Amino acid sequence: MPEAKPLTPERVLEAYRTVLRARALDDRRFVLNRAGKLAFIISPRGHEVAQVAAITALQPGRDRFCLYYRNFAAALACGFTPEELMLAAFARAADPSSGGRQTPGNFGSRRRGIVIGSSTVGPQIPKAAGIGLALKWKGEGALCYVSFGEGATSQGDFHEGLNFAALHRCPVIFFCENNHWAISVPQSLQVAGPGVAERAAAYGIPGTRVPGDDFFAVHATVAKAAERARSGGGPTLIEAEVLRLQSHSTDDDQRAYRDPVELAAEALKDPIPRLRDALLQRGWLSPEIDQTMRDDVNREVERATEVAEAAPEPEPGSLGHHVYADA
Repeated sequence: MPEAKPLTPERVLEAYRTVLRARALDDRRFVLNRAGKLAFIISPRGHEVAQVAAITALQPGRDRFCLYYRNFAAALACGFTPEELMLAAFARAADPSSGGRQTPGNFGSRRRGIVIGSSTVGPQIPKAAGIGLALKWKGEGALCYVSFGEGATSQGDFHEGLNFAALHRCPVIFFCENNHWAISVPQSLQVAGPGVAERAAAYGIPGTRVPGDDFFAVHATVAKAAERARSGGGPTLIEAEVLRLQSHSTDDDQRAYRDPVELAAEALKDPIPRLRDALLQRGWLSPEIDQTMRDDVNREVERATEVAEAAPEPEPGSLGHHVYADA
């Protein structure tokens, strides 16, 4: 069984570059949305560090991934390129997930082991449990990682998926990105009890809560869960506490239902500067290298935007592809 790669300074810096790439893409997509060029955006802002830290502890290409619509940073960490994500945002024919026929954020890539989901998040949780059972039977030593928000844990799918995976000791990591809001509904009105992690005890599996802005804590927690899954120990539920620094989507305005004082306080806790400071303190990053990385990423996003905007749209005759079997 291949060993997990050690977390070297080089790997952490590459992860940081992925975090910067996700933020730069997000900034550009919002500008394009306001210019009327992109119809609909869901932002990963505030989740990026947790997502990239989690994927860095896994093995894209070997493991399977059920991502959800806020997982743009996770998709980049799994190997999607900025150009591919921009092709999806512009709904172009070359979009690798769906040929421009799905909502951006429904990621799919067979060669990367990413199983396309739906805009309704909960149903992918039992699906991941089933994938985990198949992986166990095949004996590949691979695992299935499934991510979702805390709103999805209010759905029956969450409980069915955890129960099934726990019963059959499936190699699955259930990764809840808890930003404490399900569109406009606060956690206090959607999750009974103290939180999500405690629910693991009902299924006899480990449940851990971790600060989502701490790259090293998230990585260590996911790495431990991966080791348990690959060794036959079964599933783990992880609750990463993150911030929602943008509205649920561009069709929403959280200023209408959230306290402005709370929003201002959360903006000061942006996880990306916190990660940058942690790297500076370790001596792994300098202000000059940080600026160089940001400039490189901005150029990548600029090129990706130009290519995607100029790419052709899907042919009208492809409307039924992947929906109905060819006659």
